[in-house]
Amino acid sequence: MTAVEICLDDLAGLRIAEQEGADRVELCAALAEGGITPSIGTVAAALRMASRIGIQVLVRQRPGDFVYDEDELQAMVDDIHSMRALPNPGGVVLGFVIGVLRADGRINVDATRRLVAACGEVPVTFHKAFDQVPDHAEALEQLVDLGVGRVLTSAGAATVLESADGMARLVELAGDRIGILAGGGVRPANVTEVLERTGVREVHLRAQHAVPSAAAAAGATTAYDAGTRDVTSAEVVRAVVEAVRGTADGGRDA
Repeated sequence: MTAVEICLDDLAGLRIAEQEGADRVELCAALAEGGITPSIGTVAAALRMASRIGIQVLVRQRPGDFVYDEDELQAMVDDIHSMRALPNPGGVVLGFVIGVLRADGRINVDATRRLVAACGEVPVTFHKAFDQVPDHAEALEQLVDLGVGRVLTSAGAATVLESADGMARLVELAGDRIGILAGGGVRPANVTEVLERTGVREVHLRAQHAVPSAAAAAGATTAYDAGTRDVTSAEVVRAVVEAVRGTADGGRDA
């Protein structure tokens, strides 16, 4: 059973990801800045649109580091509570993506515990803040103890394949206690190699491509409209899903 998760900040991309056979989306805002929490209206719209696909919502109060003060942490807790209370007419799986570190780069256990508690029984992913921790084995054990369901990681490297051995080690350490979600440089052309070399059963990618601005004055770029924007590519989603299903017999795990 191998799952494909598409990272996106465009609502139309959710429909594309569902139609093309992806298992989950990570719903974000401002991916050009690394991703932050989408608006509650965006999450509400996604829940209205989805009929099958799982929705993991990024909970990241601001860009930059992952060391948060009390006001920022409480804002993230409040976001989780508000989004969990939204109508979910399709009954799709709603989960959250979190990540909090201490100033020394280790997992902030107390803050993570608060966020996990706010999530309740829904799936929780610890995002790529994990790649910054000094001891991946220690951090993995802490996340298991905290009840986190999966970790999005490239084992500290820029791409998954640059640290394929490290990823394989994490898969071994994780066993069936926590999922290892491979993210970083995953593309249709290399996803088969990623699966074979690391042993992961979940992959994550941003399947974007640039399209021209829809504005009538698209030829005149401004500070707010560069003339193009990134959206989710049906072709990329389809290609990676086909590659994964062909390699690992498919399956869906939202």
